[in-house]
Parts: sequence; C-alpha cells; structure tokens
Amino acid sequence: MGLTAPLWTREQVAERILGGETLVILRDKVLRIPPSWLAAHPGGSLAILHFVGRDATDEVDAFHSEETLRRMKGFVVASVDVGEEGWKPLLPPIANGWVRRLGKDGKPEWYHEADPLHIVEPHSDTSTSQILLVKREAAAPSAPSPSILEPPTTPLCPKVQAQHSAAYKTLHKRIVDAGLYQTRYITGYGPEIARYILLAVVSAIAYSRGWLILSAICLGLFWHQLTFFAHDLGHNGVTHKWHVDRLLGIFIADFLGGLSIGWWVDNHNVHHLVTNHPSHDPDIQHIPFFAITPVFLNSLWSSYYKRVMEFDAFSKLFISLQHKLFYVVLSLARFNLYALSYGFLAKTTFQPRRALGGRWWWWAEVTSLGLFWTWFGTLLVNLGSWRQAVLYLLVSHVVASPVHVQIVLSHFSRSTADLGPAESFAARQLRTTVDVICSPAIEFIHGGLHLQVTHHLFPRLPRHNLREASKLVKEFAREQDLEYAEFGFMEGNEDVRNVLKQVADQVKIVGMVADAEVREAMRAQ
Repeated sequence: MGLTAPLWTREQVAERILGGETLVILRDKVLRIPPSWLAAHPGGSLAILHFVGRDATDEVDAFHSEETLRRMKGFVVASVDVGEEGWKPLLPPIANGWVRRLGKDGKPEWYHEADPLHIVEPHSDTSTSQILLVKREAAAPSAPSPSILEPPTTPLCPKVQAQHSAAYKTLHKRIVDAGLYQTRYITGYGPEIARYILLAVVSAIAYSRGWLILSAICLGLFWHQLTFFAHDLGHNGVTHKWHVDRLLGIFIADFLGGLSIGWWVDNHNVHHLVTNHPSHDPDIQHIPFFAITPVFLNSLWSSYYKRVMEFDAFSKLFISLQHKLFYVVLSLARFNLYALSYGFLAKTTFQPRRALGGRWWWWAEVTSLGLFWTWFGTLLVNLGSWRQAVLYLLVSHVVASPVHVQIVLSHFSRSTADLGPAESFAARQLRTTVDVICSPAIEFIHGGLHLQVTHHLFPRLPRHNLREASKLVKEFAREQDLEYAEFGFMEGNEDVRNVLKQVADQVKIVGMVADAEVREAMRAQ
C-alpha cells in the first residue's frame, strides 16, 4: 500500500461491519473484502462470511498458497491490536441470520433470513450458549443492532485458544519445512492411476463380453476410487495450481463421474470451516433421512441451502428408523449427489463469474456432464432391455457407495456443539473430526480420508503425505492437551449407528409425549 495502515479499535471494526463492510482479521491486519470479490471468491462467499469480524489467520493459511497470501495484502485497510490473548472476536452477522443482498433499488442492504435460536448445552463442567437458526417468523428490523455482533458465553479461555493458535502456526511451518506439500506424482499417484485404468479396462472388456454384473462392479469401484482423486483436485492438493487442478477435476468428476466438481468445492469448503455446525455445515444436513443430533428436530434453517430443513411427518418416520436404514440410504446416495450437483449448476447459471476461472469452468462442467450422460446413457441403452439397464445402474451405483460410509464416519459421531468464534481453528477441527485406523497396505481403499483429522487441519496437503504429517499432528495434540480421536472401521460404524439410534429414540419419545397430550386433551373435552 505504501502507507501505514490506521489502527482501528474493536468498536470501529464492529461499526463498519454494521455499516455493510465485509471485514476479516488476518494476523494484526484488517482485510476489507469488496462485494465484487466476495461474489467472485473461488471458495464461495460463505467461506468469507463465516469469518466476518474474526481472526481467520489459521483458516486462511490452511486454505491458501503463499502467492495468494501475498495478493491479499491489497485488501488491507487497517491494523488492530491483537494482544497476548489474541483478537477478541465478533460474531459474524450470518451466525444470527443476517446477510447482505441487493434491494429493490439495486443497492446492497441487510436482510434477516432466519431467526436465532439460543440453546444452552453442557460442556465439561460448564455450559455454552449455542446459536442455531430457524425460520423467520416475524418482520425483522431493517438492519442488525450492535448486540448481534457479540458472541454468546463460552467456557473457553482466550489465552489457551491463543496458545493453540500459536502452536498450530508452528506445526504448519514444520509441515512445510518437512516438504509434505510436495506431491509424490510417481510413488503416490502412479499406482493410483494404474488402478483407475485397470478397473476401467476390466469393466469395458466385461461389458463387451456380456458379463454385465462384473462390468458394473468394476465401474462402481472405478467411481469409488476416482472420488478420492477428485477430492484432492478440489482442494488444489495435486498440482497446487488452480486452473490445472480444476481442469483435471472437471475431467475426473464431471466427465468420468457425472458429478459437479464446482458444487463439491463450494459445499466442501464450508464444511471444513464450520465443521459439524447444525445450521451451517451442509455435510451433516441430511433431513429427512439423517439427523445426528436432536437439535435438528427444531426444523433448523440452513445458511448454505437457504431453506428450512423441515422436521415433518416424512422426516419423523425416516429418522425414527435411521439407524436401521443407514446402509440402505447410503447405498443410493450417489443419486442425491447428482441432484445436488445439477441444482448447484442451475443456481449459478447467472451468478457473477468466479475469480481465476471466469465462466469457462461453468461451461466446461455443463459440457462434461452432457458427455458423461452420453457415454453412460449409451452403455445403458445398448444393454437391450430396461431390466438389465436398471440392474446395471443400481449395481454400479451401490458398489460405489462405501465412500459415503467413509465420509460420514469422520464426523457423524463427533461433537455438533458450537463453542463460539473464540475457539481456535485447530481445537475445533480436533473436536469435530475423527480418524479411521487402517493398515498402510489397504489405505488406498479409504483414499486418504481415513486420516481426516490431519486433512482438516491441512486441507491442501497431498493425501499420500497425510500419514507422515499425522505423526506431527498427534505430537501437537498431546502437547496442547487436545484429543486426537481415532477408531477402527467396524468400531466407527457402530459408533455412528449408536448416535443415529439415540436421535431415533428421541423422536419416538417426542412422538409418545405428543400422543399422550392429544389423548389427555380429548379426555378433557
């Protein structure tokens, strides 16, 4: 900038946020994100909105390259006094249901999209007040008041959280110095690509000879393995170059798999930043099929999907049986991913172009998805009968479903409490995420997602380096007195199903209470 940035107080930052500015703290600097960049941010606008008024240093470092960090200096407008206990965070307006949108005159204005629901939950020997969002019932004021920027009470000690943050920065430097951001193309992805090719070739040969079940199984395994590669590309964890990884991601996810890499990145970034938050993390918002905490029975508002997750009669039926239907629902989950992918692309048809990619990525995705359904649709049509086509479709999709089980194991049994913006990035990720223990010989089956804790702390890290990095992360957790959770695959499945059963039992209890109240009212008449 060439000039010394002015020093702003916390009150001045809050005042400017209420005035409509998008301000984020990075180290001891204030970044002002212009509306044009907010709409064009490659990681989506919500990735920024969840950190308005907060120190996002650790999250920014985890998700961005050194080159991008240097570019961010152009957004600096002021500095702040961080102090030994770190920046005292403000609560992002979106946490209370406030967002900015264009008004009738075409100018940005505040809009209250949902009402806050305050729930006090026990945490250790203290309690924390958690803010969830529900449907807006009444007319809201035209603008938020200063009080909505003040976080609820928390049992966390600011000094301890600042200590976690400082230790995480040291850990990140150790990861960089150890060369763990360097992709192992030959020894890492070489065997992976050979496996992809082998599965595709066997599927094609089996199809040509009429061995349809074998062909469908190999195609499902092909998709299962490609999911992990697409995941790495979405995180820019392969070549670390946005355009290259995105192009490869479109080829792998859209053309070969029929799913939108753009949707996945938009969805997954939010999941990484507000992990396991019932109102904000789309990866645990599965009403009407799953609810991993009783708070979902309140018909919560999703800040990602921009709709109420209605706990209606259909949801009540499914959730009361969710522990029994767990594997059945997940076996068909790929069909839901199609719906989410195409819904995202339809929604973003006329949105402003994303930075770095312009609009080419959207057209490339739509074209690639059209080509996917051309080749896959041809496979189905050439089977000769609709029964064989349906069988081939179901077998290939069910075989690809273990990846969905793998994904939910990492979070469904972990805490869904929100301890507020004061919680450090590292503490939140360790509290809400768990590893799956497995032998190095078979970890290709899990695709690196079994080391989810380390992945959540360092999302851009090439997955073939996660095992080495996890040793450093475990050492960090011990030093900071933080839990590093891990369990075996079978144990993890049991834990998740137990969580689902506990919520299902809550639904039944609520139903019995409601029935008793109805009977009592009828007797009173």
